[in-house]
Amino acid sequence: PMKLRDAPSSCPSLWRCLPCPSAELRLDLVLSSGQSFRWWESSPGAWTGVLGGRVWTLRQDGDRLWYTVYDEEEEQDGCPAKAAKLDAAETERILRDYFQLDVGLSALYRAWGAADPLFRKVANDFPGVRVLRQDPVECLFSFICTSNNHISRITAMIERLCQTFGRRLCCLDSRPFHAFPSVSALAGDDVEARLRTLGFGYRAKFVSGSARAIAKGLGTEGLCQLRTEPYAEARRVLCALPGVGAKVADCVCLLSLDKPEAVPVDTHVWHIARQRYGVALGSKSLTPRAYQEIGDFFRGLWGPHAGWAQGVLFCADLHKGQKSTS
Repeated sequence: PMKLRDAPSSCPSLWRCLPCPSAELRLDLVLSSGQSFRWWESSPGAWTGVLGGRVWTLRQDGDRLWYTVYDEEEEQDGCPAKAAKLDAAETERILRDYFQLDVGLSALYRAWGAADPLFRKVANDFPGVRVLRQDPVECLFSFICTSNNHISRITAMIERLCQTFGRRLCCLDSRPFHAFPSVSALAGDDVEARLRTLGFGYRAKFVSGSARAIAKGLGTEGLCQLRTEPYAEARRVLCALPGVGAKVADCVCLLSLDKPEAVPVDTHVWHIARQRYGVALGSKSLTPRAYQEIGDFFRGLWGPHAGWAQGVLFCADLHKGQKSTS
């Protein structure tokens, strides 16, 4: 079995790095704040997880982002075969794409802070919170599991989902890692029943129902092509799927479909909008109309990357009381 590599010093030839100041990315904040549920702090400051069908360990020091990719265990005719190694250019491209490193974050922070003193107050303690660009299938099915749920429980559910329906990638320190399941793997006849035995409750029906709807309808490719559709259209298509309401649709738009203006609104954001920002809403609860008004308010305040700004505030709320040290 392979060993976890927790630091570049352990096997220097297997690590590479790319320049990335902490004002642009804080791994500890981004990977633990409920955007993706596939990363785990495998040793202090080292994050191990599955990305692009491979297992990675990432860490930061100073202005560098270090990364190592583990080989797949592929069985061919009963003999393990080494999977093709990813070259340096390809691994770097995958990381840059995932963390959207071509978006200049500190400039956005300055713009949001100039427009919004409340943002400025919070953001000082939480630099480097950026939005991940995830695989749309993984993002959609992960967020279907988030309804009435909390991060540690969602993480455990998604782990069970991947172990049961996803391809096994490798084993590190006797811990198995699996790829996220394909739509077709989740569209099978017995999926709902198996998810119920895995503790998915009412979400089992939504996961299986959405997988079938996609398999029969727009397909995995069509889901990914929503990246090029206007935000309103992508959202409309997603909301037609079982178990996908406005908030889940906005999470998927923001975190996987290149819609930085999507602002996911839950009751917590609704309270913040009313109490801290004094947004006057016609209704006493989070109706579809209030939902739209709050999103429009924040888009007006923060501009075209409003969903990113909301992600910073969400992260700050999550880590309240444990001020970040950078």
